[in-house]
Amino acid sequence: MRLTPEQRAVVGHPEGHARVAAVAGAGKTTTLVARVLNLLARGVAPGRILVLMFNRSAREDFQARLAASAPAGQPLPDVRTFHSLGHRLTQSLTRWGVLDQRRLLTADWQLERLLRQASQQALEAFPEAGERALEAEKLEALAHFSGLVKAEMAEPAELYARLDFGDDTEHFVAAFEHAETLLADQGLMTYADLLYRPVRALEADPALRARVQGFLDQVIIDEYQDINPAQQRLLAVLAGREAAVMAVGDANQCIYEWRGAHPDTMLEDFTAIFGQAQDYPLSTTFRHGHALALAANHAIDANRRRPDQLCLAAPDNPDTRLAVGQGSQALIDELAAWQRQERRLDEACLMVRSWALSVPLQLALLREGVPFRLSREDRFVFRLPLVEALAGYLALALDGNLLRDPGHLLLLLSQPTPFVPRERLSALATRLAESQRWPERHDPLLASLKPHQRRTLKRRWALLCELPRRGGWTPARLLEHVAEEVEAEKVLKRAAARRDKGEEDVRLLDVLVEQARETESLGAFIELLRRPVQNRDDGVLITTVHGAKGLEWPLVMLAGINEEDFPHYTRDNPLSPPRLEEERRLFYVAITRACERLVMLHDGGDHKPSRFLAETAWRDGLRVAERLVAADAGAAEPLRVARPALVQHYLERLGRPLAVEAAVGEIATPPPAYRVGQRLSHAVFGEGEVSVVEGDPANPVIEVRFRQAGLRRLIARRAPIEFLEGEGA
Repeated sequence: MRLTPEQRAVVGHPEGHARVAAVAGAGKTTTLVARVLNLLARGVAPGRILVLMFNRSAREDFQARLAASAPAGQPLPDVRTFHSLGHRLTQSLTRWGVLDQRRLLTADWQLERLLRQASQQALEAFPEAGERALEAEKLEALAHFSGLVKAEMAEPAELYARLDFGDDTEHFVAAFEHAETLLADQGLMTYADLLYRPVRALEADPALRARVQGFLDQVIIDEYQDINPAQQRLLAVLAGREAAVMAVGDANQCIYEWRGAHPDTMLEDFTAIFGQAQDYPLSTTFRHGHALALAANHAIDANRRRPDQLCLAAPDNPDTRLAVGQGSQALIDELAAWQRQERRLDEACLMVRSWALSVPLQLALLREGVPFRLSREDRFVFRLPLVEALAGYLALALDGNLLRDPGHLLLLLSQPTPFVPRERLSALATRLAESQRWPERHDPLLASLKPHQRRTLKRRWALLCELPRRGGWTPARLLEHVAEEVEAEKVLKRAAARRDKGEEDVRLLDVLVEQARETESLGAFIELLRRPVQNRDDGVLITTVHGAKGLEWPLVMLAGINEEDFPHYTRDNPLSPPRLEEERRLFYVAITRACERLVMLHDGGDHKPSRFLAETAWRDGLRVAERLVAADAGAAEPLRVARPALVQHYLERLGRPLAVEAAVGEIATPPPAYRVGQRLSHAVFGEGEVSVVEGDPANPVIEVRFRQAGLRRLIARRAPIEFLEGEGA
């Protein structure tokens, strides 16, 4: 097992606590396997070593590699996830009579039923929440709130006041308390209780804590940046004062703040809880080349809450190539080029910030007949309830007979939700299909509905009756009309379980309208939305950045890199500095999944490219990487880069001296003379031609007409631009 000097230092850590900061692709598993074998060789008993992994797949992979590397017959230590550890501890505390016997709820429907009952009890004090609180998405939000209370070990009222759970959630604190009573009365517990109950019991009883301590000498925790307060507090109890704790992770890859993780867990909290620790870096990545390593370092550098650490590419890594493209056609072209190199599509990953951003890409792949698979099959575009309903609205414009189909009417009355129970909608759809008339004012079918519900459904019925006369409209015009009449944006935001879910649904609607503008035929657009498709094992994988954590692919295409999409924000939900840093960490995780090629795609048109593209300084990374492999690298002219200090630091760490200097706008050299007609290249917008020069000649404002991004107005010395050959001043 060949190890780097940094890895050997971790493996040979002598005693006491340790904190290991490992960049993406640093060979953590290899290092930790060697660490465990080293402890065993030093005589530490296997039963006094505990290894904690983030999830089951990581645990199984670690166990397999440890068993393959250990000498034959060598007893091995316990390797667990936090949940399996909590389950074992819960069983022990139950046997000791500390905790009452409870059965674990393993099915989603069981938890939903319990939360529905708790909500009904809480609604007696919050009648304004009404039936809305019992809908599936609101129950999902309540489940998230309840899980977060237990993950953060927080007071429910304090957590609710701190976070934004949206409208119609005032009953959440009371519902949580009712749910806790129901769980106790029925002898049930949730997955969150596997940690929450033991931690509360242990922290409340010093004698009990003493009973579970003293059994461990060494504890190793992987992905430490992603653990929540409940996990951290359980670890502190079990380790006690005797066990040496080694935390391994990367604060730059902390992307689960929404479920209780925090970058300070790795940066500050570890030493605050356990005391002085020896810090070890794992700075070398074995995944990708210098160009991507530099892009990743540039991308994360703007964050203030981060480790002072560079990611360095190992000498034998792939020569990773980077590119920026625009739109779905760039995706299709990239995949075609990949296949021309006789590479398989299942070696490629198409990654998005949120599932809504995958919709135009799915449609583009369907049009071109390119096979693909989704990490979540329920996110196929035609399986999304909103897409099915919108296709149904459009279909009604071509076939008025659908007004007599109760199932079709139920679909259209249900999406977007009118906040009416489904059984009542079903009865109404059946009546409308039979009578083709809106019920009389005092009809019993309407009597059970509130006035605003009756108004909403009557307006929607009027829309349905109108649509068969709109068959001549274009898909985009018809779709925009439907969205306006059903108040889709307002309803989707209100119906969402969480603010970000509502914003994603609204973005999905925008994406569908944008796609409709590319199709003149209403029938063709409906057929596209309803085209049957299934996961193809030989196809491109489509997943979210969160779903890609811990994985890698030869080719990664990161799409939807637009302002407001990535980083994600809206007018109603602006970016705060902490949220921007979280988004930047998510972007860092995304780009570091690539091994051989990374393609970053923005949409163009009305969508402004994300600030993250410029922050990567990806062209600089490519030039530095090319210079490092050149035979005369040391004697060449200095490279002009946007961030010379960062690049120089990288080169010094590599031990590869190259001359670099600041690019135009970074140093006090005579500025170039910009002129109309000059051709230049922008790091994000690509190639273009100067059309206007105005203001201070030393730092003018220029307008550039780019080939793909259109007309853009730039402050010349701040823009990441360079002149094309023969166009310099």
